[in-house]
Amino acid sequence: MPIETPHRSHFIMQTSPAQLPLRTDPESMEQVAALVQRARRAQEAINDYTQAQADDLALACGWAIMEPDRNRTLAETAVQDTGLGNVADKITKNHRKTLGLLRDLQQARTVGVVAEYPDLGLVEFARPIGVVAAITPSTNPGATPANKIINALKCRNAVIVAPSPKGAGTCRMLLGYIHTELERIGLDRELAEGLVQMLPTPVSKGLTHALMMQADLIVATGSQANVRAAYLSGTPAFGVGAGNVASIVDATADLAAAAERIMLSKTFDNATSCSSENSVVVDDAVADGLIAEFAKLGAPLLAPDEKSSLQSAMWPDGKLSGALTAKSADHIAAAAGLTRPEMSAARTLVVEESGFGPEHPFSGEKLSPVLTLYRSRNREHAAQIVASIYAYQGAGHSVGLHIDPSEADGQARRLAETLPVARVIVNQPHTFATGGSFENGLPFSLSMGCGTWGGNNFSANMDYRQYLNTTRVVLPTAAKVPSETQIFGAFFDRYGR
Repeated sequence: MPIETPHRSHFIMQTSPAQLPLRTDPESMEQVAALVQRARRAQEAINDYTQAQADDLALACGWAIMEPDRNRTLAETAVQDTGLGNVADKITKNHRKTLGLLRDLQQARTVGVVAEYPDLGLVEFARPIGVVAAITPSTNPGATPANKIINALKCRNAVIVAPSPKGAGTCRMLLGYIHTELERIGLDRELAEGLVQMLPTPVSKGLTHALMMQADLIVATGSQANVRAAYLSGTPAFGVGAGNVASIVDATADLAAAAERIMLSKTFDNATSCSSENSVVVDDAVADGLIAEFAKLGAPLLAPDEKSSLQSAMWPDGKLSGALTAKSADHIAAAAGLTRPEMSAARTLVVEESGFGPEHPFSGEKLSPVLTLYRSRNREHAAQIVASIYAYQGAGHSVGLHIDPSEADGQARRLAETLPVARVIVNQPHTFATGGSFENGLPFSLSMGCGTWGGNNFSANMDYRQYLNTTRVVLPTAAKVPSETQIFGAFFDRYGR
């Protein structure tokens, strides 16, 4: 199934100058050096911990955010400080993401011998990395730091969090809870506070860059500016790509079920997640039916003049307005002057689109409960539309597919072989499925690698493996030297010697 689509460079207005390595001011470097030195001393103190001790570190950090009263307080503080999302969904996210991560880590081996291959003469040992710099976003100021801290301590690392300025208060509160829990399992306060630190407030770009340059590893989630800075720091880094997820609704799909899944995903925490659908590509034969199902669920389709008013409100100066980011649909509708009765109860606003790129801003990531709808002629055309969306924004992340289960495997495999995506999510609410779910096999994570398509060096869900070094003992084995015939026999038969 060939897909013709503009290359990502089609939407780049001019060539950027070569980027130089990161630089920052001496005062920030000195301030961060003291934090890193303290973190190194703390990491050395747990370097010889057993697996059971490392497991307890992770569990203590998990309970710090999952304990119900603390969870609620963190969620309320996050919404109050950032103005993003809603309390109920953040409580769910803090609980579900942490519980799922701890389930994944329960049997994970991160100390000592973690694998043996007798036939190959190889023995693998897990080793700590040292000091991890955890760059975290304002959209998840509790769940994302907790996820990274748990992974880091499970692998016997120290961690220093660089929160977004808006999320710093939530992060500070989380770290207080973590230090208390670490003390409860026997660590003294000095060690607990050295193992898990955060940058001092006000968090600045200079401090964040200084941390990137002095840590042993960077795990960066959030703005693409921070991800690019991580790659320029000279420190090994895992960064994630931009969101802008599209979901395909096939002509064979159960429309009511597809609409319900998409709405469940799109409305969660006011669409703060990078995994939230920004576009739905629906076969034209069933598009009106899907629009009707959306309307039943509180997602009205806007008329052309309403779409124009919404665009003016969301991109007042050509850039996405922070004033409407992660706000509820009815709030956005009111700000855009949309007065139809349906708008006061709207949960998502749907706009129809046919173009891509900067001249069509609804084709990009919106970080709000606003969903763009494209009509496709057939399956190949649907894939072409998704590829065009991702040529503008979102390459590498994932694509959703809603389809009759009897046809799902074949079409999902075709999309996996042709689209620039790391995941094809079939018949599931995308936000919940992409970052790991109790109903699928992906590991729980709030950081999704997008491969080279998204400018990343990995395409998996970030998990504990990114927080480990591996040492291999290499033993001698019997020689296994193939003959030329074993290697070239079939080749020579086809082409001659």
